[in-house]
Amino acid sequence: MGETYVTVTVTNPADPEQSWQGEFLVDTGAHDTVVPRKHLEAIGVKPESDRVYELADGALVNFDVGGAKLGFLGRSTHVDVLFGSDQAEPLLGVIALQAIGAEVDLRNEQLVLKPVLPLPTLRLPRQRS
Repeated sequence: MGETYVTVTVTNPADPEQSWQGEFLVDTGAHDTVVPRKHLEAIGVKPESDRVYELADGALVNFDVGGAKLGFLGRSTHVDVLFGSDQAEPLLGVIALQAIGAEVDLRNEQLVLKPVLPLPTLRLPRQRS
């Protein structure tokens, strides 16, 4: 199986005029999205916290985390992004994929939008008489 890439626009939610666009590797094994630090800093996204993540080789790495708007496949969402090293390959994680309703078409090695998004059963409040 090959790799799937998608063009993603990363926008600073505090200053929507500031954005960066790049090719992201779709990584269904990654929880969050990784963006090279230099691109986040260039558009003014600032770290808000930090988290420890376990890499595929078992190494533990601390990442700065900030919020950004990601746009791809004609949809957008606000998610946490990890500040990767300046040389890091941009990775699109499953939180962003699920947020816009995208899934990987393994046969064609591309992202596709789900035609219908699942929604849990909604319980409406009872009206009092």
